[in-house]
Amino acid sequence: MKRRSFAILIVLVFGGLLTASVVFAQVRSGGRARITSDGGTTPAATPSPSPTPTPKRPSLTEETDVLKIDTELVNLNVRVVDRNGRPVNDLKQSDFRVLEENEPQRIEFFSKSEVPTNYTLVVDNSGSLRQQLDKVIEAGKILINTNKPADETSIIRFVGNDKITIEEDFTSKKEDLNEALDNMFIEGGQTAVRDAVYLAAQRITDYEKSNKIEDRVRRALVLVTDGEDRNSFYSEAQLFDLLRESDVQIYVIGFVDDLDNDAGFIRKSPKSKSKAFLEKLAADTGGRAYFPASTGELPEIARSISSELRTQYSIGYLPPNDVPAGTFRNIKVMVSDGPAGAKRIAITKAGRTAEGPTPGAPTVKKN
Repeated sequence: MKRRSFAILIVLVFGGLLTASVVFAQVRSGGRARITSDGGTTPAATPSPSPTPTPKRPSLTEETDVLKIDTELVNLNVRVVDRNGRPVNDLKQSDFRVLEENEPQRIEFFSKSEVPTNYTLVVDNSGSLRQQLDKVIEAGKILINTNKPADETSIIRFVGNDKITIEEDFTSKKEDLNEALDNMFIEGGQTAVRDAVYLAAQRITDYEKSNKIEDRVRRALVLVTDGEDRNSFYSEAQLFDLLRESDVQIYVIGFVDDLDNDAGFIRKSPKSKSKAFLEKLAADTGGRAYFPASTGELPEIARSISSELRTQYSIGYLPPNDVPAGTFRNIKVMVSDGPAGAKRIAITKAGRTAEGPTPGAPTVKKN
């Protein structure tokens, strides 16, 4: 009787170990991960062959707390260019003026030194980018290989709103990032550009909160797409509301030339609509939009984005403390002209969403 019980026990233990090893092998071989509602990641499930007939809320969609900046300061990343778009990198704090709702704000923090950058490459893998994907991967590697040791990068691949996956989460390991780019492939589906940007911006904020990333780190998305959205859950209004609450710059590489350019009497053409959307993404977040005429321009664009991410001014100011929560506040940065009246242009995000006064909190007074 004892010998039989012992044999049964051995069979049960062996079966448990076999099951665990299969699960572990599946997790290791998966490679990719999906964004989940708590900001973490899980191994990507094998896509179902049956199409989804109606748009679904993408995977990171359960109600979350409104994103808030964890500091009193409003932090601005500011690029300054001349009339020809060339960067101006030798300015002092006294050259800048910050206005919120046209009211001057006192600058409390100023720096022009390089700071670490956390950015995400968000790459469209739908059929419309079939001809460009190899060059996009090459450009992505050029950008990644300019990373400094303190920079961290993640890579998100997207098609439809059911296929938005983290190919590599935030890391400073260039070999892992390059491998994730090499594993990209074109896939059919209804492109969900807005959802991909929404989840990627949310992921950056969640990652930095969970890892207590210091506020001086610069945050950015580099979006590669044709900009034509066919099946997003989130509207443009919802996306831009989120972007105003976060502190993420968006750089766009837009392949819009192959889109239909025929417009109706009261509607924009798909090409003009997509281009306007991508330009707004960049302008509202203080980034920049590139529309290459050919894939041969991608290496230089990648180098330009890398340079712009690292040659910016960081400016912080204490905002008014009596503004109702949820109010949008316009921000403008002015910069003095150069020698002989040379025009300089400051580029930063268009505004912020006020957090509102905290009950019992002292009001900041300015001298």
